[in-house]
Amino acid sequence: MPTALISDIHGNLDALETVLADIDRRGIERIYCLGDIIGYGPNPVECLDTVMDRCEFAMMGNHDFAVLYEPTSFNTSAEAAAFWTRKQFEEEADDDKRKHRWEYLGNLLIRRWHEGAVYVHASPRRPINEYVFPDDVITAPGKMDAIFERIENRCFCGHTHVTGVFTDEPDFYPPADLGGVYKYADTEKCIVNPGSVGQPRDRDPRASYAIMYEQGEPNPDDATNGEETSARVEFVRLEYDIDSVIRKVEAVPDLADFLGQRLLEGR
Repeated sequence: MPTALISDIHGNLDALETVLADIDRRGIERIYCLGDIIGYGPNPVECLDTVMDRCEFAMMGNHDFAVLYEPTSFNTSAEAAAFWTRKQFEEEADDDKRKHRWEYLGNLLIRRWHEGAVYVHASPRRPINEYVFPDDVITAPGKMDAIFERIENRCFCGHTHVTGVFTDEPDFYPPADLGGVYKYADTEKCIVNPGSVGQPRDRDPRASYAIMYEQGEPNPDDATNGEETSARVEFVRLEYDIDSVIRKVEAVPDLADFLGQRLLEGR
């Protein structure tokens, strides 16, 4: 069964619904969420409810952590968004719904190991808040070595909102350099970032997610003529109604208008 990998939704329900519609169109039933379900965006409650309903598991992101505990080391707009998001959960009139949401946030996973892969929000070394940037392969090779030492084979993470694959040379490959698909062997070490559903920062404003296929699993959109297929990750980008999200953000005084406008530029 192929697996959809989503991350960094950030309360952007319009983008999330677009991604889920594409996942459903492909007949993919298993979805993993790599964290930051909430924070920044105007529909945190709806996004959390959707993830609870649709995802097999979800990781703890730094914005999820901030809403649950405290937004330490956040900039002013991120901090204000975290406090506003918390208020949306606290104002739920239904006691059972309110309790269920807080319990779900409190039980988000920090790390998940499965079949040689580790799933985190940020990095296997600091799973909630360490950024692994493409430039690190040149500017911080020691950091990359230390991170790869914690990986058995593959790591799937989000946090930077930048789509692509790190290998242990170290090197970084954006999807454009890979033809949109990264093929890997079972013994290969790599870190895969599916990008951000709700707030891409790679200068491409389209919602981003990835699909993981195990060896032998065909892509339902491609004809394989019965040939054995490699284990691989396919990166998907989708347009959605960004203007709708901007209007929602601008209607909330506690959310900086910048949080909506930045979506147009993918930054």
